[in-house]
Amino acid sequence: MKDILEELEQRRERARMGGGADRIAKQHEKGKLSARERITLLLDENSFEEWDMFVEHRCTDFGMEGKTIPGDGVVTGHGTINGRLVYVFSKDFTVFGGSLSETHAQKIVKVQKAAVQNGAPIIGIFDAGGARIQEGVASLGGYADIFLQNTLASGVVPQISVIMGPCAGGDVYSPAITDFIFMVRDTSYMYVTGPDVVKTVTNEEVTHEELGGASVHARKSGVVDGSFENDLEALVQMRRLIDFLPLSNREAPPTRPVYDHPDRSEPSLDTLVPNNPNKPYDIKELIEKVADEGDFFEISPEFGKNIVVGFGRLEGQPVGFVANQPMSLAGVLDIDASRKAARFVRFCDAFNIPIVTFVDVPGFLPGTKQEYGGLIKHGAKLLFAYAEATVPKLTVITRKAYGGAYDVMSSKHLRGDVNYAWPTAEIAVMGAKGAAEIIFRADANDPEKMAEHAKNYEDRFANPFVAAGRGYIDDVIQPRNTRRRLVRALRTLKHKKASNPWKKHDNIPL
Repeated sequence: MKDILEELEQRRERARMGGGADRIAKQHEKGKLSARERITLLLDENSFEEWDMFVEHRCTDFGMEGKTIPGDGVVTGHGTINGRLVYVFSKDFTVFGGSLSETHAQKIVKVQKAAVQNGAPIIGIFDAGGARIQEGVASLGGYADIFLQNTLASGVVPQISVIMGPCAGGDVYSPAITDFIFMVRDTSYMYVTGPDVVKTVTNEEVTHEELGGASVHARKSGVVDGSFENDLEALVQMRRLIDFLPLSNREAPPTRPVYDHPDRSEPSLDTLVPNNPNKPYDIKELIEKVADEGDFFEISPEFGKNIVVGFGRLEGQPVGFVANQPMSLAGVLDIDASRKAARFVRFCDAFNIPIVTFVDVPGFLPGTKQEYGGLIKHGAKLLFAYAEATVPKLTVITRKAYGGAYDVMSSKHLRGDVNYAWPTAEIAVMGAKGAAEIIFRADANDPEKMAEHAKNYEDRFANPFVAAGRGYIDDVIQPRNTRRRLVRALRTLKHKKASNPWKKHDNIPL
């Protein structure tokens, strides 16, 4: 028996070493951790239970029968984050460059299915060179098997992808289906085709970073939801993110003890909105002063900066914040902001996370670039997302709410549950000057009359009371009491029940 146990431990040790000490050392030289080191940092201490440690590929072509390494380039299993179950897979670049084989894919699919069946999030850590070429179509089939499970798990359990090295070709589409993607700066990149292929096809010379680095995807394409300085920071932030999320769509989001008084008043909010209607202010200040302990986990901070989205808590309960940002493009809705917010709203609705919306929006961004880019369809995504959402929806209009953008931003007309406005709110079809120029076009050449018309329009609509008089606003509140009013409103919605008509699925304007 002793011999058998010793052999078992030897086999385990060989599997734990992956591609060997030299290759692990090369990972460290690049500023990257090994696959198992990443899992150790991500999960609670000694909580990881590994699956399929001894699995090896079955390929016999191109001399592969003599090249087998236990685990076959991916570490899979489950553990806990702050005591809550999660499933995880971590691609091991030291084994065949982390390339995907048939058995490699089967290992990932196994934990994907277990996550859905047992109702727990799945976190994928990517550091791989794509499909294993020696296996041909078998590796391609493995990708498709993973994509299918990603799709079936969507909206059932949270899925998070962390890119910590190369992620190319077929590897990119699994993260693309998941709920959130994060990257590590300078050591990770993702693209469909690499620089060499790009040069061959388009004659364009581009580096890995320029083509698919964190700076590209976190700021320009919006493919990823954030980037971090190194592996350690990324993994610590993933632990923080998981704390806001339910384990599955069958559970409520996790509440935690709160030491921030629910009736806390914030007098500074009374002067947050400047007297000059064209002067910006930072909407994040409002979010952080309303949320428990000022704790706010922002999603996609570098992309679509004219809208802010992320997670916080009210009285210990996770909520999703969506807020127009006057500091960027005056908080206007454009293509990027609409896409970013729509996806976030749909995630919150899928996982029973209440949505708090702060509105200061002058409208949709005009111009040929936006129209040619499909602003109508992209703006409709956000409209659609808010309209279909059945979770508690709380809205506060802080300043401007103009035109169709007023409707889109979780208005009462889209089944907003509790809609408040600050005294500084302006709810109208458009700004006073533009409205006067249309209504009183005949006086366009008389500056004094036009100024008077604009003043009259402003006096009539540059306040929240017309909308409140129609019941579109439930109350006009003091800014300092925003936290207290939101907490109390959320309490009333604890047992909210709402549903949409039966359908196989909706057809969101993609």
